[in-house]
Amino acid sequence: MAVSLRVNGRTHAVTVEPDTALLFVLRNDLKLNGPKFGCGRGECGACTVIVDGRAVRSCVTAVGDVRDGEIVTLEGLGSRENPHPVQRAFIEEQAAQCGYCIPGMIMRAQALLEKNPSPSDAEIRKHLSPNLCRCGTQVRILRAVHRAAREMKGGR
Repeated sequence: MAVSLRVNGRTHAVTVEPDTALLFVLRNDLKLNGPKFGCGRGECGACTVIVDGRAVRSCVTAVGDVRDGEIVTLEGLGSRENPHPVQRAFIEEQAAQCGYCIPGMIMRAQALLEKNPSPSDAEIRKHLSPNLCRCGTQVRILRAVHRAAREMKGGR
């Protein structure tokens, strides 16, 4: 079945079953490597993308459920030459150790900052809690989200 998806501002036509996991289409058909395959059960958050402003786990989201939505992956935020403020903050705060969870953390942080440009520590922790980080960089991730919030509001 042909499915049309709007990803990172571009429309893509893919031939898949509507119950195919969005993660597989993003990685295999569209060659986007930002969303990671972690647990495959929606428990770790490594595959997190933004759909219509909401952070969703793409490994348990069917393509048919999001075909009318606006999907944003890590690649849609910024580039190597011009990283998005959230990406830049994660780099500057050295918020990654192994780095596997970071694309999902960045996407979840971006979704939070779109709705709440000045989150408290507690709000950040609550919003990021569905995503797992086993390396212990949570303090740096928290600093990165605060840094990105300041930068997005025009401060440094």
